[in-house]
Amino acid sequence: MSGGPVLILGGTGEARALAALLVERGIPVVSSLAGRVSQPRLPVGEVRIGGFGGVDGLAAYLRETAVCAVVDATHPFARVISGNAAAACAQTGVPLLRLERPGWSQAPGADAWHWVDDHDAAAEATARLGSRPLLTVGRQSLDRFVGPLAEVPAVVRVVDPPEHPLPERWLVLRARGPYTEDGERELLETHGIDVLATKDSGGALTWPKMAAATAAGIPVVVVRRPGPPPGVQVVPTAADAADWVAAQ
Repeated sequence: MSGGPVLILGGTGEARALAALLVERGIPVVSSLAGRVSQPRLPVGEVRIGGFGGVDGLAAYLRETAVCAVVDATHPFARVISGNAAAACAQTGVPLLRLERPGWSQAPGADAWHWVDDHDAAAEATARLGSRPLLTVGRQSLDRFVGPLAEVPAVVRVVDPPEHPLPERWLVLRARGPYTEDGERELLETHGIDVLATKDSGGALTWPKMAAATAAGIPVVVVRRPGPPPGVQVVPTAADAADWVAAQ
């Protein structure tokens, strides 16, 4: 492979694993982080933090730095950057791959969960199914839950402080995975949780809450993934993505 670096749109464990594999192979890498997490886990290799300025800004960056390939390894719900990457790569002719860990739709107990298409539907379902919810939907989506759940004592778990004002009755817990099933079971019991609202993040890092809630018979509301932009190839593992990069 010749030319400039590989650009990894990162922020996930898969992105960090890919950066390590490529550096190991001697392939130049730049990992880009959005900068929304205050103390992100940094990958090996070169790192840039901050946005690009939309599609045109990303396209300009790809040209200026002679990026030879882009791997979009952002979170499964990072719709905006994934869309921007698809448009910028189409504009510049830079090869694009989506690295996305498998979701939980085929996991044990998934057929009994309440699957919804967006956070508004998740908020409505959560309000209908319980009165002491645990919300693990990401801090940027919490505002969608305020209306339907304003009067209930919700428990919110986030990595960084929420971006929006929350009802006084809500309890905010700050924590970062990985979690254990025993720990999640204790959390559910301690706070009397009777419904869990989350999204289909996939992976093992936050799976224990799904297992604990399912085992306890607590209803689980799950927001479906938006899916990758049309026409973008998707692989499930960092090793697959590293092989794809090497072949470019």
